[in-house]
Amino acid sequence: MAADSCRWTRIRKWFICVNLCFSAALTSCGRYADFTLPPPEQSGPKPPFTWQPNPGPVILRGDISDVLNPSVIAFHGQYLNLYSVYDGRTWRTALATSPDGVAWQARGTVLSPEGWEGRYIAANGSALVHNDEILYWYEAGDPFQIALASSKDGTHWTKHPTPVLTPGPRGSFDERAVADPLVIAAAGSSSLVAASGSSSVIAASGSSKAAGGGFYMFYTGMDRARRQRLGIARSADGIVWEKLRSNPILEVGPPNSFDENGLGEPAVWSSAGSYWMLYTGRSRTEQRRIGLAKSRDGIHWDRDQSLTPIEGSESWDREVVCDPTIEITPQGIRVWFGGGDVRSPDQNLHGQIGLGFLTPRQ
Repeated sequence: MAADSCRWTRIRKWFICVNLCFSAALTSCGRYADFTLPPPEQSGPKPPFTWQPNPGPVILRGDISDVLNPSVIAFHGQYLNLYSVYDGRTWRTALATSPDGVAWQARGTVLSPEGWEGRYIAANGSALVHNDEILYWYEAGDPFQIALASSKDGTHWTKHPTPVLTPGPRGSFDERAVADPLVIAAAGSSSLVAASGSSSVIAASGSSKAAGGGFYMFYTGMDRARRQRLGIARSADGIVWEKLRSNPILEVGPPNSFDENGLGEPAVWSSAGSYWMLYTGRSRTEQRRIGLAKSRDGIHWDRDQSLTPIEGSESWDREVVCDPTIEITPQGIRVWFGGGDVRSPDQNLHGQIGLGFLTPRQ
């Protein structure tokens, strides 16, 4: 009995050790942390806003299924738009350039899925200018994970060899997939260059300058019930990320709301003493609209009811308005977005890219 007792004591200690190590792997080692964002900017546009869309798209789909997910930056004196194109089988990232953000010249496909990324997608990303180089986080793989590529000119790209953000452990809000990355860079970590005489930075898929150091990624997580909610992670270098321990930061809406069926594609900026987020909401019938949320610390978010969810007003975007990317200007927030005339949870929306403006009400 004494020998058996000692043996079971050793077994119990072994199980305790294993459990402690497993818990540590989930909550430490640079993977999870408790944090808030630096204090928001006090100046800049302040809601309530009035939405003023351009009537027609600024990038047409032509003879392909969809063009969506714009990510606009200013680089070397012009605007660059890294947007997603779907040909009926594969999502890729394409490049367009513009002197003013309105008239765009398509430059062709710049990223396609390969290797661990599979064959379905290398798109739906977030671009940021850092040290005179473009960093682009995008979704790829099966399940969806977040990849990273870099470029000196927007045309020639070097991919990081492995995913930089992966799904979470069993039972987490992002157990099944991580997607829709949106990265903001802290002051001192990014050299964001304004174009066309703009007095502010371009926000790539919502990317903007924040106080402090490092990078923050807002992203969509999908759990085993296929619920899509928003979370956040932080990184010192854009490669190694730690997720917020208390994710998600924004839940789906209540029954019959415009976002009861899922959230995605955040665009975040800081102004007027708060953080603000435009995000895509999916209704139960798969109509997509863009809502506004507000936060004091970038972690705890509430929907801002001052803006009625943005929906399409023209025939080409009557069913879908999604994928916002923003530029902060002295007059308000310029917003590029995806639009379509077919409701669908994923693609074949007849997607095209539009432009609108959020003007502060006087």
